[in-house]
Amino acid sequence: MFKGPRYTETELMARLKFTVGLSLAFTLTGIVFVVLYSLIFVTQPMTQSPNDAKFFELITPIATFLTGILSGIMLGKSEDKKEEPKKEEPEVLAPEPMKDVVDEVDDHIA
Repeated sequence: MFKGPRYTETELMARLKFTVGLSLAFTLTGIVFVVLYSLIFVTQPMTQSPNDAKFFELITPIATFLTGILSGIMLGKSEDKKEEPKKEEPEVLAPEPMKDVVDEVDDHIA
């Protein structure tokens, strides 16, 4: 079936973020150009029509939301949680029994 190289989970996540980010960026760019076109090239009456007011009222939160999502995707950290190898505990040396130390000191004194 699929004979190409298999992608790791990190590579797949990077490709997904790129695709989602690209589609959101194109959507936001399209919104900006439509708004600019409607302001610059369409003849406007001296007072704003109710339709235009509702249009801008609808577009503003959508553009703000898309900007927030794009910044979240671009600034988001990778969710890789690498397991740190367990640190070996140092070997605790048991103290010598006191009797052996006293006998050793007595041998040196005598």
